[in-house]
Amino acid sequence: MKKESRTVIFDNELNIEAYSFKGVMQKFPNHFHKHFVIGFIEKGERKLSCLNKEYIVGSGDITIFNPYDVHTCEQINELPLEYRCLNVSEEIMEKNIINITEIKEKINFSPTVITNLYLSSLIKELHSLITKKSREFRKEEIFILILEYLVKYHSIPFENNYSVKQSENIKRVCEFLEKNFDKNISLDTLTSLTDFSKYHLLRSFTKETGITPYGYLETVRIEKAKNFLEKGVSPAETAFLTGFSDQSHFSNFFKKFIGLTPKQYQNIFINKNKSLEETNE
Repeated sequence: MKKESRTVIFDNELNIEAYSFKGVMQKFPNHFHKHFVIGFIEKGERKLSCLNKEYIVGSGDITIFNPYDVHTCEQINELPLEYRCLNVSEEIMEKNIINITEIKEKINFSPTVITNLYLSSLIKELHSLITKKSREFRKEEIFILILEYLVKYHSIPFENNYSVKQSENIKRVCEFLEKNFDKNISLDTLTSLTDFSKYHLLRSFTKETGITPYGYLETVRIEKAKNFLEKGVSPAETAFLTGFSDQSHFSNFFKKFIGLTPKQYQNIFINKNKSLEETNE
């Protein structure tokens, strides 16, 4: 079997992450991110589910996930996955879109799966330049070209995105989970925030968000954990701060969602800070 490889690099000039997975057979559970993910599949086939739609994706396909787009994917054959992606925060995306459109507006992208040779070649080139730690302005140029293409052909108004259409009951539950992610929460507590029964809450929440209440809590905990790790908090302390029972449970859970161990993820930002220090010397 081909050896598995997982690498992540943070680009200090563009302020984006570049992921590369090779030889991966892992199934990723139902989850969402709080950033944009622009991905490209080089090899392998996967069954992808996003926002209640299912896709079979493979070599040459581009995948776009907006913040809070709930998605999951798994292997459908014995060919391991080779995948590259760029993770772009909402802040960086908005800043660049304003430069392109000269209009301050929040937008999302659609559809989830795109096949376009021009766009895929740009994504591959940019990923390669980031991996090589290039400082040439070609890197920024390609990033702008990618976003320009997406804005021109695949942008939709933010309010039209499926993932932001929620009832007041479900919004209250989401807000509660976001604020109390480190606590032991009961289904009774969540139900008391609504005029639903437990069954109706589970059904309505899953229908509106694409994920169960507990799945939503799990994802929030992982996103919060990423923030702590980025700030240099130890994995053990991060596990405690995000409501996990122990560090082992946290580490296994983190890798299931992110594809990296907490320490591997934290090392990205240790290296980032070292690079910044070297630049300032």
